[in-house]
Amino acid sequence: MIFVSEIGLNHNGNFNLCYELIKQSKLSGADIAKFQLGWRGKKNEINYMDKNRIKQLIDWGKYFEIEIMFSIFNKESLSLIKQFNLKSYKIASRTVVDDFSLAKKIIDQKKTTYVSLGMWNKKSLPFKKNNKIKYMWCKSTYPNMMKDLKNFPKDFNKSPYEGFSDHTVGIETSLLAISRGAKVIEKHFTLNKSDTTIRDHALSATPDEFKLLTNLGKDIFKRLSNGI
Repeated sequence: MIFVSEIGLNHNGNFNLCYELIKQSKLSGADIAKFQLGWRGKKNEINYMDKNRIKQLIDWGKYFEIEIMFSIFNKESLSLIKQFNLKSYKIASRTVVDDFSLAKKIIDQKKTTYVSLGMWNKKSLPFKKNNKIKYMWCKSTYPNMMKDLKNFPKDFNKSPYEGFSDHTVGIETSLLAISRGAKVIEKHFTLNKSDTTIRDHALSATPDEFKLLTNLGKDIFKRLSNGI
């Protein structure tokens, strides 16, 4: 069972806040803390990341013993992140649809790659599934409403999806996904849900909520693994 804390832009452009977000992600039971590379990432934008900042995030991750991962949004970001030999990458839903050639280049790195299909509307998968590709069910609405979840998998084990990228408010849908066989949960993470700097704060989990998610989720997964 893998839990991904999606920090994204919830640092609000305060890079030093990333330290606390990574720390709280670890304390809340996350296996991976994820950021976005190349999205609103120019020098004067909220999510500016250069080589030094990436190295600092990775060093903080090593200190807290949590994996650091990035969604990669352009070719320049892929060239930059390749210098760090990370364990895994993420391809966001919009990248699969808007820049398929980039998505293919990321897949070709042969890293463990989590691929969200929130905007993918074809019956066939974008890439042939293998043990390096982990498809994530999601819907690209922020936040997800109940009507957005009509095609939510009844059994992840009988679907092409390894896990669920959760844009709902609350942790209930993530727990439902685990009970239906999801092995990876990605959930947005914040220190303050009332912050309006970035829209994602409202649909994110606080450290206490994320901790509850990981505790309950691991217990559900363990029970399922024991045939209950």
